[in-house]
Amino acid sequence: MSDDFTPDQKRYLEGFMSGMQSARTARGLGPLGGTPGAGTGQPVPAGPDKEHLEAQARTVAAGGKLADQEKWKAAEHPFDAYARFKDQARAGLYPKPEDNFRWRYHGLFYVAPAQNSYMCRLRIPNGILTSWQFSGLADLTEALCGPYAHVTTRANLQVREIPAENAAALLEGLADLGLTAKGSGADNIRNVTGSATAGIDPLELLDTRPHARAWHHHILNDRSLYGLPRKFNVAFDGAGSIATLEDTNDIGFQAIEVMEGALCEGRPVAPGIWYRLALGGITGHKDLARDTGVIVAPDDAVTVADAIVRVFIAHGNRGDRARSRLKYLLDSWGFERFLAAVEERLGRRLVRIEAASVGPRPVYDRLGHIGVHAQAQPGLNWIGVALPVGRLSVAQMRVLAAIAQQAGDGDIRLTVWQNLLISGVPDEKIEDVLAHLQAIGLSAQSSMLRAGLIACTGATGCKFAGAYTKEDALAIAAHCEARLTLDSPVNIHLTGCHNSCAQHYIGDLGLIGAKIPVGEEGDTVPGYHVFVGGGFGVDGGIGRELCSDVKAQDAPALVESILRSWLAHRLTPEESFVAFARRHEITALQRMIAEIGEAA
Repeated sequence: MSDDFTPDQKRYLEGFMSGMQSARTARGLGPLGGTPGAGTGQPVPAGPDKEHLEAQARTVAAGGKLADQEKWKAAEHPFDAYARFKDQARAGLYPKPEDNFRWRYHGLFYVAPAQNSYMCRLRIPNGILTSWQFSGLADLTEALCGPYAHVTTRANLQVREIPAENAAALLEGLADLGLTAKGSGADNIRNVTGSATAGIDPLELLDTRPHARAWHHHILNDRSLYGLPRKFNVAFDGAGSIATLEDTNDIGFQAIEVMEGALCEGRPVAPGIWYRLALGGITGHKDLARDTGVIVAPDDAVTVADAIVRVFIAHGNRGDRARSRLKYLLDSWGFERFLAAVEERLGRRLVRIEAASVGPRPVYDRLGHIGVHAQAQPGLNWIGVALPVGRLSVAQMRVLAAIAQQAGDGDIRLTVWQNLLISGVPDEKIEDVLAHLQAIGLSAQSSMLRAGLIACTGATGCKFAGAYTKEDALAIAAHCEARLTLDSPVNIHLTGCHNSCAQHYIGDLGLIGAKIPVGEEGDTVPGYHVFVGGGFGVDGGIGRELCSDVKAQDAPALVESILRSWLAHRLTPEESFVAFARRHEITALQRMIAEIGEAA
């Protein structure tokens, strides 16, 4: 047993394990992995779940109460329940809450009452898959799901409308394609994001693909990295043209150049390309990842990430789900104490340098994910395909796969901006690719507004959402484009609920779904609270609330008035929306917007 337990805590732990074993026995399950407690004969944790069981027992020993999800994990690990899941699938049965939680470990979410079906979220490291995988996924989707897929804000894919009887066939079909959904939901490390143009970008400092892929496989092959206190996000940004939004992650690895003369504790640090370590991003809780002052050699990133996650496993909150993310452990401990615990895990000191020893990072191209862009490889290009709020039909998926295979390098690159890139397109094939995109209702062109239009699934497919975000996003775009022309990009993010899957707090304009009271009978209609002035990267910041309780039907006209206020009152044509919004107090913005609205 771990040496950090007191005798009283050891007795609690033995009792806890005994209670969990009783729960498993009642379900007809075998014994938990463990070894007998000294002098008791009762099991204590061992095996791959040891760290998690010890953390749960530590919570109970301290007088805390485990969240229901923690009890479900302890009573039956989701990876031990696959046979039961297949039995349910054969019978066409959907899960009760505890199994709905467990099946999310396999990437399946039962989304009733929004849809009486499953949604499946994949794992695609660095957002890159092959043309034949994309085509095969189209076939699986058409046969087993609703005939479409969504690109997510983690450079990932999800498919929906999966009947219970098709769920196991889908998971096993993904495996046949060399894809997986394992750990893409619940209390696990989610899809690993990286620079969308990794390895092909003339601006990048570092190709993130090997590091994102190494971390992906490290997770997949270590069961002890499943069952964290809450979900966990990791991103690798190579400082290329397209923002990866690594500062919205629990761990953000940011490629930097360390200059000559850098010192760590008086000793020289090798100049060159390193990762800067940022921790604690969770925009739904109004926090971006903060620079720790630590730099990490790229080949050491997986080892450092593992140590960070294991400190979180041991000490994250397992009783209060609202405060179980890494941010809250950092808030409680402070960064220095947390980093000291990471160093103890590693058995060595981390490398720290002054910010003055770090070179400037390249500036993002806010339109780099749309249109034709020259690659680092002479004569080749990536083509950013605009997808209406991330949606693709299976017919479009097949044609895109064929374009990538016949006119590109065979890769499909998903982005955190809910679109995709076709890479490796020779100069002489660009026009042919653009023509094929047009033939399937897609384009490599987009307005300044639609290029940054982000929306989560919304109430159409999510029970938590307060509004129909994808539909409302398209309505906002159609309304505004017919009435005004923008000369620089504006990001508008619509998210359905407090989980902030569309990251509304970092949008130039952010809308979060809400049920808006109407009348005196307690009725509600879909609507939004509206935020302005959020940003990422060098413009990083959390948006401020501009107004609340806006009916969805009124949102397009309000967004038009907000944008018109910016165009009318910006200091120069070059002043960005975020700079304009941050330059004014909220009351001043409200007054300008009201005046524009009255004049319309």
